Amino acid sequence: MATTQKAAPAKKNSGFGGIKQAWIILVICCLAGYGVWYFVMGDPSNFVGGDRSGHPANLLGTVYKGGFVVGLILTLLFTVICLGIERYFAIKSASGKINLAKFTADVKAAIKAQDFTKAKDLCNKMQGSVANVVLASINMYESVENDSTLKKAAKIAKIQQAHEEATQLEMPTLQMNMPMVATIVSLGTLTALFGTVLGMIGSFQALSAGGGADSMALSAGISEALVNTASGIATSWVATVVYNFFSNKIDKLTYALDEIGYTIAATYDSNHTEA
Repeated sequence: MATTQKAAPAKKNSGFGGIKQAWIILVICCLAGYGVWYFVMGDPSNFVGGDRSGHPANLLGTVYKGGFVVGLILTLLFTVICLGIERYFAIKSASGKINLAKFTADVKAAIKAQDFTKAKDLCNKMQGSVANVVLASINMYESVENDSTLKKAAKIAKIQQAHEEATQLEMPTLQMNMPMVATIVSLGTLTALFGTVLGMIGSFQALSAGGGADSMALSAGISEALVNTASGIATSWVATVVYNFFSNKIDKLTYALDEIGYTIAATYDSNHTEA
């Protein structure tokens, strides 16, 4: 266990680790979303005669007519964009300063050659989550190699345990805020459906009133329904792309860690024949 803690100082150089208080982003995006809906889209110049209750003069005015649900959808859209930017820098920092494929190949070659000094130098140059995990595994390798009280199987188990523990310490940084993005994938569509239902309710109320005077109310209800449907689907689309993109990035890091961890354990196994 003591050897796994040696890798901890390397995290000081791992750079941006992500925003832990994601609710702050949500609050800021909520203010921005409703601000854009009310002050930008609801600007009097976007309506015929400068009256918000009147007919829209352009697309912004039409979107404003979607009602308060538009502000909620904009909140979700801005949130997923901000979280996407946050995840980009966090995962880029965790990935290290060297190309991941090159680092994996070089550190595997160094480990197979039992050149642990070179492997550690590569980790120090790489930095980030991958380097932290590899360094912890190498430290445990060197520690058990000098421990004559353990059998070979126990030593390999301790190397694997050190690798798994170091990986578990790094995974929260990689996966932080991803559940919120996944939630927005569903919330975007559900919010769109909610806004659509509200718009259709307004349309049916205008239709039940009858008469030509209610044609504007009818069209306003239909417009509200369609605007909310389109904007909600667009938000879910963006959230889906962001989630899948960064999930793929995290999977690549995880695969690289598993590959190197297997190499370290296999190297010890092949170079030591004692029972």
